[in-house]
Parts: sequence; C-alpha cells; structure tokens
Amino acid sequence: MARFSSSIACPDASPGQCSLRWLPVFAILAVATPGSADAATRRTGVHDGIWNVVFATTRGNCSSGYSVPFMVVGSRVSSAGGGRVSGTVNRGGGVAVNVSVGASTASGGGRLAGAYGAGSWHGIITGDRCSGTWRASRN
Repeated sequence: MARFSSSIACPDASPGQCSLRWLPVFAILAVATPGSADAATRRTGVHDGIWNVVFATTRGNCSSGYSVPFMVVGSRVSSAGGGRVSGTVNRGGGVAVNVSVGASTASGGGRLAGAYGAGSWHGIITGDRCSGTWRASRN
C-alpha cells in the first residue's frame, strides 16, 4: 500500500486545517438531506387510512372470513389492531404485507385503488398450509 506524506484531499494543509475545511460541506449535507426513514414517515399518500381486510381461503383447511384492520401511512403498512402487520405500498397502489397472529403467519400482495383493494395471500394458519384471496375497503 502506498503512503503519502500529505493528504491527497488537502495537500498544502496541516491535518487539523484539512478536517476543518470539510466541516461546512458536511453541515450543508446534513441539513439539506433528510433521512430516508424520516421522509417516508412525513410523506402522506393517496392510500393513507385504515383499511378493513377480509381474507377468504381457496386452498387448505383454514377458515374464511377473518378480518384484520390495516393502517396505511405514506408507504408503510402496519396493524390497526389485531395482530402484527408490516408491509409497504407504492404510489401505484401495489402492496406487499406480512401478518402474524399468535402462531399463524401469512404474507400477501395485491393492489389498492381508491377506497378498495384486492389480492392474494398464503401462509400457515394454526398449523395448516393455506392460501386464498383478500379484499379491502378503506374506512
């Protein structure tokens, strides 16, 4: 590895002066560039609100008609009561979600448009491997 007697970024400066030279640049970048998590939280989306999601089973030995409320804020999907829910929704309404209630887990995807949505899901519900469809309406 090559060693240089002075810094490549500040060849004519002493080490202390070189680091101070970059301080204003870092300060401007810190103020002008919000964190991506903060920006996603602040951004409101056309899909924001509480959605009532009803699941129907088409394969497997699982009950149909269960309802779970989801909350959409910006691009994030979370639980509005009734289990752990995590997921994302894009500007076009494409949604991907993971749900767990007790020992049951499922994941699904689909699309939200206006006040309605639909898609498919698959998972293990009380030990049985099942899949089906879901429909959603915004409250």
